Amino acid sequence: MSDKAEVAPAPKKKGKLVKILGLVLGVGVLVGGGVGAGLYAASSGMVGGAHGAAKEDPNKPHLVRKSEQKRAGDGGGEGGHGGGEGAPASHGGLATPESMAGDKYASNYYPLDKEFTSNLQDSTHFVQVGVAVSTPYDDKVIEHMKTNDIAIRSAILMALGDTTEDQVFTSQGKMQLARRLTAAINGVLEQKEGFGGISNVYFTNFVVQ
Repeated sequence: MSDKAEVAPAPKKKGKLVKILGLVLGVGVLVGGGVGAGLYAASSGMVGGAHGAAKEDPNKPHLVRKSEQKRAGDGGGEGGHGGGEGAPASHGGLATPESMAGDKYASNYYPLDKEFTSNLQDSTHFVQVGVAVSTPYDDKVIEHMKTNDIAIRSAILMALGDTTEDQVFTSQGKMQLARRLTAAINGVLEQKEGFGGISNVYFTNFVVQ
């Protein structure tokens, strides 16, 4: 009987150990959760006020709303902001802010100097086109185009050289060509400036001979 009485306290010690381990684990979870919540709040700008929020890059082009667009006679540059875009293109096949914005944003138009003349692919004909572009962004995109004029003209001429007769003699083909030129121009701007921004290409002149 005395031997059984001496062994009895063992389960109590085991119970206390389980309780201590439970408390330690509980504190660890609370501390970990608190740290995680703090990091999330800091990264999302919920804490820290202006210091927590990401700062906008003043050198990056910004979308121009119609309410902010320049009107004729306001002293705007060569481009000038016009109406909204009906079918904005994409950058490298990806959705862009203007493609999701509808007609909320203004259009800044810019005609390229000089016309483009190129032979057609596998053809004795050649094409001569005048090209203008539009962007829903501010004049920084136009400045980027002026800075990279030579590279852009080269990309346009290469795209025209890959064009077939079928594309230049139909309206659908011309629309496809305009989309290809848009992609070519954005490709140059993204490579040189890190940002495209051109939504559409328009033909101001189109002659096939």
